[in-house]
Amino acid sequence: MTTLTTTEGTPVPTGSDPFLSVRDLYVRFSTEDGIVKAVDGLSFDLERGQTLGIVGESGSGKSVTNLAVLGLHNPKATEIAGEIHLDGQELTGAKEKTLEKLRGNKMAMIFQDALTALSPYYTVGRQIAEPFMKHTGASKREGRQRAIEMLTKVGIPQPTLRVDDYPHQFSGGMRQRAMIAMALVCNPELLIADEPTTALDVTVQAQILDLLKDLQQEFGSAIILITHDLGVVANTADDLLVMYAGRAVERGSVKEILTRPQHPYTWGLLSSMPRLSSDVNEALHPIPGSPPSLLNPPSGCAFHPRCAFTAEVGGGRCTEERPLLPEGRAAACHLGPEQQHTFFTEQIKPRLG
Repeated sequence: MTTLTTTEGTPVPTGSDPFLSVRDLYVRFSTEDGIVKAVDGLSFDLERGQTLGIVGESGSGKSVTNLAVLGLHNPKATEIAGEIHLDGQELTGAKEKTLEKLRGNKMAMIFQDALTALSPYYTVGRQIAEPFMKHTGASKREGRQRAIEMLTKVGIPQPTLRVDDYPHQFSGGMRQRAMIAMALVCNPELLIADEPTTALDVTVQAQILDLLKDLQQEFGSAIILITHDLGVVANTADDLLVMYAGRAVERGSVKEILTRPQHPYTWGLLSSMPRLSSDVNEALHPIPGSPPSLLNPPSGCAFHPRCAFTAEVGGGRCTEERPLLPEGRAAACHLGPEQQHTFFTEQIKPRLG
């Protein structure tokens, strides 16, 4: 099978295409202070029935990337370049009518804050039924019945009664379930979940993640799970993409990245997580510094101002040369494989227990 190569150095299959393919995606916003480089040359693939976790700190470009997939950015203030193919259909530059037919039908999104995403003026049932009626031409009666069916699927008790409730009458966990019901009402082939467990207690988080896995098995959807918490994707995602400053810095299977991470930024994310097995008085190891401004990101490796290993690379490569992300299991880092293994084994792994 022949391949093409992107500017990221990632080969693009030309034979069997993935269900979702993002290639050299750039998203930039015009502001009074300048151009914000929110996504800077991102490439990834996702197959049907698989879950891709995208992790990184706030401002790393996770949500911006997926809003671009859905075509939800304001075209007057946003510059988008690159290729986004969904089941072979090009989405970059597609007409709004084309995207409207796809949104809520073939692709859907579970937004981060259900309380603000749901309208307070309409019942939960009406908001679930609306995309179903729009895309299928169903009647109001059929839409209501479909809403009850979906509330049942996501585990809402007494769905025939709760279908007429308003969002403020639902608990946080129930609102999140209602959002999932709305996203899945048309059986989308691509589901994007943006921090679906934010502000929920641990028990409800586990229920929501289990629900997504069960519904994926039923509908066969491809899922993108956006989060800043590596613990959330540990038992949910198949593959993982680590983002920093609008770029992908590491990718691989969840098991590979959680057990043998290669990038210093990923090491930092793992080291800063509390562990049940650790001493309650043991200090965490946060990543020093702050994420860079995307108005003027650092040259070379964007992580170099916060990285403890730049001196090990030497020659100013980290500050001058942008590391590429090779094909397959890889990290965009100037450290060699032996250095990565040594530093992780001797310095980072002991912290993880």
